[in-house]
Amino acid sequence: MEQDCTTSRMGNAPTTPDAVRAPIEAIDPQITSIQPGGGVCMRLELAWGRIRRAYLKAFRRGYVDRMRTLRRGDYNPCPHEVLDPRDLKFYRNQGGYWWDRAYDPFVWRDRLPFARDGLAELVLFGGTAVVATLLVALVSIPAAIVPGLLALEFFWFFRDPRRTPPPGKDLVLAPADGKVVSIESIPYDEFIGGPAVLVGVFLSIFNVHINRAPINSRIIGMTYRRGKFLNALLPESARENERMTLRLEANEAPHRRFVVRQIAGALARRIVCTVSPGEDIEAGARFGMIKLGSRTELVLPAENGLAMEVRVGDHIKAGVTIVARFKSEN
Repeated sequence: MEQDCTTSRMGNAPTTPDAVRAPIEAIDPQITSIQPGGGVCMRLELAWGRIRRAYLKAFRRGYVDRMRTLRRGDYNPCPHEVLDPRDLKFYRNQGGYWWDRAYDPFVWRDRLPFARDGLAELVLFGGTAVVATLLVALVSIPAAIVPGLLALEFFWFFRDPRRTPPPGKDLVLAPADGKVVSIESIPYDEFIGGPAVLVGVFLSIFNVHINRAPINSRIIGMTYRRGKFLNALLPESARENERMTLRLEANEAPHRRFVVRQIAGALARRIVCTVSPGEDIEAGARFGMIKLGSRTELVLPAENGLAMEVRVGDHIKAGVTIVARFKSEN
């Protein structure tokens, strides 16, 4: 069935003693929201939030009081007042207040066929393109083809298809849709603690841009770095572009370590990552997205028994395609 990153704020109970697991790192102080790069749409949504909260306090006091009684957590992680789950949209990776899904009046948005974290862009840009198409069509139907195609591209880009991960143990799933553009051997990776294999995936503007977890894992740490916005097809983009790096440790023994990088591209200026250190996440579950063409990298340990299942040039799907598998040495 479809997987999503919906673990509790306290995380799942560990299946092995913490003594054999990597210590959880403090969240990078640069990660102050799920979209640390900000952006016009984020600023517009935060401005709308101020208007919305004023309306709720003036005209829906009963709703505000009920949400307060249902609220859990002991501090406000946001730079603004929190009245209901909608106010936590950009700050739900910061801990603090939260609501059970049963009491979240906005949970229905998870069932939409579009990325929930891209709905504002979809409405703003896609809606504008639709209106432009209709207006231009009043003058010339052939001329309306251009804005019409643009509108279709926005709706296509922000789609969020349901995915069912394949069954099996020791599988490593694709963290992104796109084309495999590189598979490189790394002599030594500090987090993995030994030799590794790096798989680079290019996401065009026609790919789904939801990122998904490659394994059942615990998020050990995250690092955000501002940078350039080079074309994601260029190898140097992996070193110089804006990025979010997730360090993961498999929940099952022998607790292999993995790294996933979300890398911005020439058009993709906004990286979204909704998780935080200490959370458990299931293989194939969503953990974020990159808005418009971009790159995702997966680093996995180069152990004996590692079998790569993809080649450069292959087209893969997040949470579905098996990138690699670890074979037992027994």
